[in-house]
Amino acid sequence: FLPGRGYAELPDIVARICGICPIAYQMSAVHAIENAFGVTVDGQLRALRRLVYCGEWIESHGLHVVMLHAPDFLGFPDGIRMAQEHGEAVRNGLALKKVGNDLMRLIGGREIHPVSVKAGGFHRVPTKAELAAAAENLKRARDLAVGLVRWVATFPFPDYERDYEFVALRHPDEYPFNEGRLVSNRDIDIDIADYETEFEERQVAHSTALHSAVKRRGAC
Repeated sequence: FLPGRGYAELPDIVARICGICPIAYQMSAVHAIENAFGVTVDGQLRALRRLVYCGEWIESHGLHVVMLHAPDFLGFPDGIRMAQEHGEAVRNGLALKKVGNDLMRLIGGREIHPVSVKAGGFHRVPTKAELAAAAENLKRARDLAVGLVRWVATFPFPDYERDYEFVALRHPDEYPFNEGRLVSNRDIDIDIADYETEFEERQVAHSTALHSAVKRRGAC
């Protein structure tokens, strides 16, 4: 869908890849555009990018942990049935998700497929008063998150291990969202731009998501 499109269109197009994690795709697009033009975004704009990323992580993790994963651990077919016995946890999880959605709407323009992100910054940035109100919501969200972590810690996790190769970003000074080197718990340590030299994406029959394999090992 992207060849032949103007660069300003890319962030809005790739956001449609996922309604739960659009920021990840938008940031990948704007970073690629900025790298092509030799542009570096720093200061408060960079901080706002990290903040909108946090909003996505809050809403995404709240949804996945409480509504998608917890029913499996506790023996329920879905989150609706689970709410009959764990209503407070479900309400807290949804409240946490709402805080993340509100943060994405404030900075990104809306929570589903945000429209404010662009190469070089944002089409609109929040006011000081808007950010102050968001800060108060995040303080309440922190308490909700701590309570949910304590609840999840009571789950009966199986004693099972697999020999995975874990891959993630690593940054020397901060928790990496959108900058850093791509590393694994084995021997991978490369620049993000070299991803396709080390990895190959494959379609598998049982999934709608592409699987990444390490070329020299063949493992996903």
